[in-house]
Amino acid sequence: MLVPMIIAFGVIALLIAGWFTLQIQKIQISEVTDSNSASKMELISRAISDGAMTFLKVEYKYISVFVVIFTVLIIVLLDDPHTPFNDGLFTAGAFVFGSIISLVAGYFGMKIATQTNYRTTIKSSKSLAEGFKTAFLGGSVMGFVLVGVAVLGLIFTVMAYTNFLAGNDTHYIMEVVAGFGLGGSSIALFCRVGGGIYTKAADVGADLSGKVENSIPEDDPRNPAVIADNVGDNVGDIAGMGSDLFGSAAEATCAALVIGASATAIAGNMDALIYPISILAVGIIVSIVTMFFAKVSKESDVEPALKNQLLISTVLMAIAMYFVTDKYMVAEFTVLGKSISAMGVYWSFIAGLVSGMVIGYITEFYTSHTYKPVQEVADSSKTGAATNIIYGLALGYKSTILPVVFLCATIIIAYSLAGMYGISIAAIGMISTLATALTIDAYGPIADNAGGIAEMCEFPDEVRDRTDMLDAAGNTTAAIGKGFAIGSAALTALALFAAFITRSNLSEIQLLKPWVFGGLVFGAMLPYWFSAMTMKSVGKAALDMVEEVRRQFTKMPGILKGEQEPDYASCVDISTQAALREMIGPGILVIFTPILVGYGFGTEALAGVLAGSLASGVSLAISSANSGGAWDNAKKYIEKGDLGEGHKKGSDTHKAAVVGDTVGDPFKDTSGPSINILIKLMAIISLVFAASIASKGGILLHLF
Repeated sequence: MLVPMIIAFGVIALLIAGWFTLQIQKIQISEVTDSNSASKMELISRAISDGAMTFLKVEYKYISVFVVIFTVLIIVLLDDPHTPFNDGLFTAGAFVFGSIISLVAGYFGMKIATQTNYRTTIKSSKSLAEGFKTAFLGGSVMGFVLVGVAVLGLIFTVMAYTNFLAGNDTHYIMEVVAGFGLGGSSIALFCRVGGGIYTKAADVGADLSGKVENSIPEDDPRNPAVIADNVGDNVGDIAGMGSDLFGSAAEATCAALVIGASATAIAGNMDALIYPISILAVGIIVSIVTMFFAKVSKESDVEPALKNQLLISTVLMAIAMYFVTDKYMVAEFTVLGKSISAMGVYWSFIAGLVSGMVIGYITEFYTSHTYKPVQEVADSSKTGAATNIIYGLALGYKSTILPVVFLCATIIIAYSLAGMYGISIAAIGMISTLATALTIDAYGPIADNAGGIAEMCEFPDEVRDRTDMLDAAGNTTAAIGKGFAIGSAALTALALFAAFITRSNLSEIQLLKPWVFGGLVFGAMLPYWFSAMTMKSVGKAALDMVEEVRRQFTKMPGILKGEQEPDYASCVDISTQAALREMIGPGILVIFTPILVGYGFGTEALAGVLAGSLASGVSLAISSANSGGAWDNAKKYIEKGDLGEGHKKGSDTHKAAVVGDTVGDPFKDTSGPSINILIKLMAIISLVFAASIASKGGILLHLF
């Protein structure tokens, strides 16, 4: 049976993560030979770790309040007076469990990241290869912890409810299990939005007050915002990205479980029913094997070693899942009148798997300074910041074309082969190598922090050169990770939408019905409203940050001379308070829109809203993330001196690129990635409340 295998693979993931953690913790500051650097490293690493964990603990208190309130809302809204018990209690239980699992994964991922960053600096002082290995192991811990707890959480929830609700319709039981995905996605909302606001408020504030106004280098210890900036890398790019992809894994799997359970052949076969969970479980073993190919000896090896992880894991996953599908998926079954074969399911999986890899590489093309698009943005900086921004926006718009084409192809192929179930399997296929994807993504902020610590602790120039090499490759893989996350969010949201349609018993949706079309247009607007809220939040917090840094430079002129210690804590506090305060508004928008639309105007209006937000949200997310990534790497291209004499670091061209990069920060790390949560969370809320909305919704329609 698949159940023991899934449990075993989940446990293996956690054991691997534990082993890697022990290897990382063996690296001690005592290995640093320079006593001055060692002393500074101890203080700075503690400040970064304490700042990150303090923020996480305070954020978790806010989240806990939300979980309690939303749990009550689930119980009240899902209460059916025609049944002898409150159905909402079971869904609420799954919701709370999914929330807890997501919080635990984020906590341990953040913990190990803050323990790995300075250790990467230590090992980089010895060799590039040792620095790479340390950062890679830190990223791997994040990847394996998150996927391990996701797999174990999902299979435990399915088995617990299958036994506890034995005798009930399997389709109904899987709808209850969908509460697990709702819990994971809800936590992702706050971690992604709050973390994104935190990191970019600190980053933008540090850049404006440091590089732009005072011409001091990035990560210069004289900048009071530099610790907040380094904390933000962990808060936004580790905890935020991890929770985002945890949500995708849980949501896509729950969608597949709900749709699959509507087929009698699958509902009566436990192995076939939990086949979607087995995809993530097999991905754990594939990711372990793939790690053996991640070796470097020189600078030119770093980026290929990371990028090849995605390619190798994709190939291995395609091979492994052929045998799993052949053995455990039922040969023939029917969903919504469509006859589906086991091999149709497999090729749907392949469509999603390949599409995820291709979208990642397309994202790299548009955001890496190795290629022409970013080089054009860098060249446009010769005439000032305005042309740099114009070119960056144009690049982002253009970069949506190919990813959307591949997403459309994936949707068409998957639906043709396996209907709505095929779409959900394609969504899981795209994130099936999640442990690998998270490894190479979390590697980036760890390497970035390592470089900042090397700068602040006054390590020799060759150490900073090595961390810069690691960081440069990390920027590329981070961009790939964002493309991967957006693509998986699109397919996940579509899979959830398909499950919502299935559960709502909507045999067809007529686009030109006024409530459907009105919902479509309204839904298409929501990503822009959401983006406006998050970007303005970054702007407000960055303004506070700049004013605080200016105040310190004015009141304590010895800071810029290196004679006085900056007040780092005040800047950390500004980012913390801003993130916690400003994440509430976007959260309310996302959570309550589908509930109010569904209960107010019915399932057809809600279907329109979901379709509209998905259609516009995907393109806006891709465009925002890629514009921001391009501006960032255009600046780095100029700093490397590749634009030629007269346009190097400190020149007017470079200053123009710095402005573009500063503008792009909230695009790539706040607004763009956060839209993933918008489209997924609205979809899974709609799925969880689908039956209730179908029976109780549309209470305001009689007013019109």
